[in-house]
Amino acid sequence: MNEHFLQQVQATLLTLANPERANAMRAYMRDQFDYLGVPTPERRSALKPMLQGLKGAGPAQLIALASALWELREREYQYAALDLLNMHSRELNIADIPALLSLVLRKSWWDTVDALATIIGDILKGRHEHMDDAIKHGNFWMRRIALLHQLGWRGNTDSARLYSYCLAQAHEKEFFIQKAIGWALRDYSRHAPDEVRAFTQTNKHILSALSYREANKHL
Repeated sequence: MNEHFLQQVQATLLTLANPERANAMRAYMRDQFDYLGVPTPERRSALKPMLQGLKGAGPAQLIALASALWELREREYQYAALDLLNMHSRELNIADIPALLSLVLRKSWWDTVDALATIIGDILKGRHEHMDDAIKHGNFWMRRIALLHQLGWRGNTDSARLYSYCLAQAHEKEFFIQKAIGWALRDYSRHAPDEVRAFTQTNKHILSALSYREANKHL
């Protein structure tokens, strides 16, 4: 099934390839990845029937297909893997998170990492397995996952964990960590604005200017 599915995905996306658009997409991503030149709406529309056909495939098969897509050259195949995982996230469980975290470490950039943070957050649903290890990981993309996994949780957010993660990473000079701290705090401020305002004011001397500015953008 894996080989046939991959061939179907490749054949479908190749028919939509646009070299001129691919060059622009590659430039936008700082020439880190090759592209076919297929915009997101077209990709999702074309692949939707195939991805829907995987309903009931089971976690092992879904992870295997996503991992196989991840190994293909052009970036649209990683996006297809993310579409697959997102569509079937309810079929995945806590036991699948290590496999998803392994994708974080491969072909890493904000586009795939942030999508994986959302998928992992949807699976955790108020739990935090593997995140305490992720926030201490040597790879900053893993730490970004830990910072962002509670996005959208609102009242289910473990605010103590959120704040401790932010403070643990406040010394970081890495742009994507500083930005993630601000984003995570800004998201929670929609639920608890006074609490986030107090936290950022108290820790203004610790937080980077970027994190502080992002956190308070809507306060």
